[in-house]
Amino acid sequence: MSLSGFTAPIWLLFLIVVAALAIGYVFAQRWKKRHTMRFTNMDLLEKVAPTRPGVARHVPIVLLLVGLLTFTIAAAAPTQDKRVPRNRATVILVLDVSLSMEATDVKPSRLAVAQEAAKDFADGLTPGINLGLVAFAGTASVLVSPTTDRAATKAAIDHIKLSERTATGEGIYSGLQSIETLGQVIGGAEAPPPARIVLMSDGKQTVPDDKDTSNPRHAFVAAREAKAKGVPISTISFGTSYGTVEIPNDSGGTDTVKVPVDDDSLREIAKLSGGEFYTASSLEELTAVYDTLEQQIGFEITRGDASRLWFLLSGLFTAAGLAVALLVRQRLP
Repeated sequence: MSLSGFTAPIWLLFLIVVAALAIGYVFAQRWKKRHTMRFTNMDLLEKVAPTRPGVARHVPIVLLLVGLLTFTIAAAAPTQDKRVPRNRATVILVLDVSLSMEATDVKPSRLAVAQEAAKDFADGLTPGINLGLVAFAGTASVLVSPTTDRAATKAAIDHIKLSERTATGEGIYSGLQSIETLGQVIGGAEAPPPARIVLMSDGKQTVPDDKDTSNPRHAFVAAREAKAKGVPISTISFGTSYGTVEIPNDSGGTDTVKVPVDDDSLREIAKLSGGEFYTASSLEELTAVYDTLEQQIGFEITRGDASRLWFLLSGLFTAAGLAVALLVRQRLP
């Protein structure tokens, strides 16, 4: 533990006293041994001290010194990181509901798995977090405004309807608008509550054209806007590279269309916004990603006092030193 981990590091100077006592004890033992060996009559020495003290005689002093050491650390008020549940934060779950979610490369389907994992994610968030839900295909819709009512969010997830095309940028902008609206409603605080967007998509943006990165509605532009507003986007690329869906054609039949995941775009969105990028191709992997996000979003790390344990250790070592002294030497050090 570095000095930055103490709130009263001046007390660490007492370690000099502890070290001096240890050195003094060592010199005292050597001085005592030197004067004992001045006896020239060894027979007389054996009669005066028939049993020489063993190593055990040092144990009480060692324990007491360790007690002083731990007391010094406690007095310096050490701190440690503590995970505290967030009671003031906003998370917007932005889900891709384009037709590619019908793909069955993830059994039973991408949509079914995404719905199950999203509901588990909602249940796992700490109660004080406001959770909102945005669904996007060719357009984006706010299905649930940020709220602590998890039942509303899960009900909306169950009733998701798929649609054509993929407007990832619109999904991000809708999420940002929900966050801004909640901030205006709450008001009165010195700063808006921390917020994050969790974006799950399984394919490439089609509206506007994915290659038109200068379009103001493009996902990359939206990601930069999120960065400017201090809202990181955690992206999840969900699915496999071999997913396919059946799309009706003009002749009355269907065409098999490949719908591979688009890791590159989602990775770039996360990077531009200051968020993290994840991949998942099964319920287990998607659940693991959401579990990771729950730990990151649901808790904040604060510095808390950690001196109690050191005080307890100090008392334990001191008491042990005194007890051993009475048992071994029949007197206190």
